[in-house]
Parts: sequence; structure tokens; C-alpha cells
Amino acid sequence: MKKALLALRKNTWTGVRAMLVFTVLLGVVYPLVMTGIGQLFFPRQSNGSLLRGTDGAVVGSSLIGQSFSDAHGNPLPQYFQPRLSTHDYDGKASGGSNLGPENLDLITRIKQLKTDIAAFDGVSEAEVPPDAVTESASGLDPDISPAYAAIQVSRVAAARGLSPDQVRILVLANTRGRDLGFMGEPRVNVVTLNLALDQLTA
Repeated sequence: MKKALLALRKNTWTGVRAMLVFTVLLGVVYPLVMTGIGQLFFPRQSNGSLLRGTDGAVVGSSLIGQSFSDAHGNPLPQYFQPRLSTHDYDGKASGGSNLGPENLDLITRIKQLKTDIAAFDGVSEAEVPPDAVTESASGLDPDISPAYAAIQVSRVAAARGLSPDQVRILVLANTRGRDLGFMGEPRVNVVTLNLALDQLTA
């Protein structure tokens, strides 16, 4: 009995010491080291990839999409429009609609969106790409396809009194290729693109 109690005490003390050591290493040292490395080598990304307007105020993040619509939810013609978001780009409520491809409500909504977007951008419904009428899994995606950006160029240019070529140059400047040359698809960051438009016409 005495030996069992001694073994229990020894094992308990060993477990407590291990817990304390790993708490310090993984709960204090590791986070501090990672934070230091991030701040030293990737300060912009570590601080949220924040974007600032012409007055220096934070206007968003290049990692999270935004709505460019009026108080009634109507898209503003002078801005490139992002992908849809179930939760209005709220990071606290990230997620999609979870509707499947055979859901009748989803099918009806996509057809209506395709018609509305085609009319808004002055193109045929066949030119409206899939990402224009669907949401990303997170509902926070700030990027659209180059094809979706392309059909919006003329509308944005007309609304801002710019030439289509001026707008295309900004689109190209805010387009990223595949990561490492082979992962993902080329994409246009709508948030940085619209900020660049505002700065150009300020």
C-alpha cells in the first residue's frame, strides 16, 4: 500500500512538472516566438493586412470582402462588386448558405442573379461567370475571377468618367496569379481594387 502511494505521488508530481514545462513552452514561449517572427518578417500580414484610405483611416482588410452597395442593398455602379456573402462579410458569422446544387431555391436565386447582373453590367447572361452568382465557403472572400472583373470594367469606367483602359490597368494591378505558379486560380482583389479607384478619382 505504501509503495502504491509513493508511486502515485511520484507519477502525479511527474505529470504536474510536465504540465508546467509544456504550459510555459507552448503557452508562453512558442506564441511569443511566433508573434516576434511575424512582426519582424511579416508585419503587415500579422496585423491583419489592413488597408487605409487617403485620410489614413483604416477602411478594411485585403483579406476580407466588403459590400459596395447603398443603404437599401443596391449595388453601387462606381464600384466593382464582390462575390455574394450570406452573412454580409461579417467575420464573426463566417460561412455559406449550405444549400446544395439541386436545391430549388438556390437554382431560382442563381437564375435571377444571373439576369440581374447581366442587366447591371450590360452583358449577356452567358458572360456572367459562376463566381458572380455563388458564394465562397467562408462568405468573406475578397477576390473575384478575372472574368467577373472584366464584365464590370465598362460599367465602372462610365460611372467614374474614366476610360475602360484606365480601369483595366487597375484591375491588372490588383490581380494575383496562381500561388507558387500552380495552386488555385488567378483572382482580383475587389477591396484593394475599389480602394485604388477611389484614390485615383479622389
